[in-house]
Amino acid sequence: MEQQHSMYNRRDRAAKPGSAVRAGHTGDAQPPFQAPLATSNALAAELRIRIARGDWIEGEKLPSVRRLSEETGLHRLTVYKAYNLLKDEGLIESREKSGYFLTVSRRPVESGFGSVFKFRPASGGGQEPAEAGPPLPALLGELHSVDCRYQFSQALIDPLLLPNSYLAEEAKRVFDLYPRVLGTYAPLQGDEDLLAALRRYLAETCSFVPEGQELLVTNGAQEAIHLVCEALVRPGDAVLIEQPSYSVAIEIFKHRSARLVPVGIHPEGYDLEELEALMRRYRPVLFYLNPTFHNPTGRCVPAEQRKQLADLAEKYGCILVEDDAFRDIYFGTPPPPPIYGYDTAGNTIYVRSFSKYIFPGLRIGCMAARADIMRRLLTAKARSSGGTPLLNQKVFVHHFQSERSRRHLHKLRIALQLRKEAMETALEGSGWNWHSPSGGLSLWVELPEGVDPARLLADALNGGQGGETASFVPGSFFDPSGRLDRHIRLSYSLLNERRIAEGVALLREYAQRQSDR
Repeated sequence: MEQQHSMYNRRDRAAKPGSAVRAGHTGDAQPPFQAPLATSNALAAELRIRIARGDWIEGEKLPSVRRLSEETGLHRLTVYKAYNLLKDEGLIESREKSGYFLTVSRRPVESGFGSVFKFRPASGGGQEPAEAGPPLPALLGELHSVDCRYQFSQALIDPLLLPNSYLAEEAKRVFDLYPRVLGTYAPLQGDEDLLAALRRYLAETCSFVPEGQELLVTNGAQEAIHLVCEALVRPGDAVLIEQPSYSVAIEIFKHRSARLVPVGIHPEGYDLEELEALMRRYRPVLFYLNPTFHNPTGRCVPAEQRKQLADLAEKYGCILVEDDAFRDIYFGTPPPPPIYGYDTAGNTIYVRSFSKYIFPGLRIGCMAARADIMRRLLTAKARSSGGTPLLNQKVFVHHFQSERSRRHLHKLRIALQLRKEAMETALEGSGWNWHSPSGGLSLWVELPEGVDPARLLADALNGGQGGETASFVPGSFFDPSGRLDRHIRLSYSLLNERRIAEGVALLREYAQRQSDR
């Protein structure tokens, strides 16, 4: 297994003298964190995530204030304040003349959903610490596992909107058609029937056809992002990433100890002058982006910018990793073609997932890339999963190329648009602001001044006197720097219109109570 060069990995070893250095990097070890980690709150948020995923064990010593200051480029006082925040939360303890030590296990038994600390609102701002509140999840997966009445945190389609009985019958037919399907592995690149169906689909809906060996079947988009990271990113490499961005992608790149450089995404797309300046300054190995019904904002980058993005990638030798998980979930006019179709130089990797709306349990996705990049992705695939299960691929392709699948997708778009409109109606008059997306599964909502998302989440998960609970995702989960933010993501895809109205009313009630305090 490739060795990780991160101070946060307790299995670290010193780099070998005389080791090769990539072009564009100095010989010094690159710090895992650089700007925009500029505050003690941001550093504390990052350390919580590291603790949650098990980078240290209970009783283990953390890096000294001096070392962490050198690694992050932050002032020692900033590091000291971050450690004190974690100490106040009971996560770590200080020992005289010895340093700081982890005092909690990664997943305490008493925690019902894997959180690692008791919630405390951020210090400062005149707010007093909350009384013993509920644990606040540190990772998105932990938040998703919370059992609550109104689930707005998961961008997952309601199973009742899927033709479950029909899908079950289709799955049974696969065993009649392919009686030996469980007796063999699938080819590394993917089942030939599925690859052929995907090429036809991409030609019809995306205006490009991957040639020859330029298409790979994956276990959803998450595996695709992981393969990109394994194949192309080394510790210390600069990676451009949208701010905000898909939280799982943030974690994958951070776990690789990449230097994340945030790129703002706006209603009209990107500031291309700013983007070019970042490419010129940092010489990033790649730019991870989600330009179509962006997660979490729902924004859609216009067609004219997509061609310019391909040109910038060619000019600076930066690979674009285009995550296109929500392309088929549009309301009205289809979105512009993918960037991949504008790229004539081979600098784009196209990542596609179908697990949101076609057999979600199968987690089928794909990725397209030019041959030289694909060879490296295949090597990473061989080292990880060795291939996507053949049964999953056969069940998927049998339904994917049917007329029933097309009709279902059309009905699904209508149902999701109705749910989006129900959520917007429930938010009217709240003083909360949001952009109404033309596709996707969520709203990106800005809370008014005086309403703290972390405190609101804690109140909603706790349920108050009535015991009614709700969940959403705070904006800090989507920020590469982990900064606190007044935005939250509310997903409308899992609940019906009545329950959406009830759940939003509950959140508004908790927010009003917070404002009245």
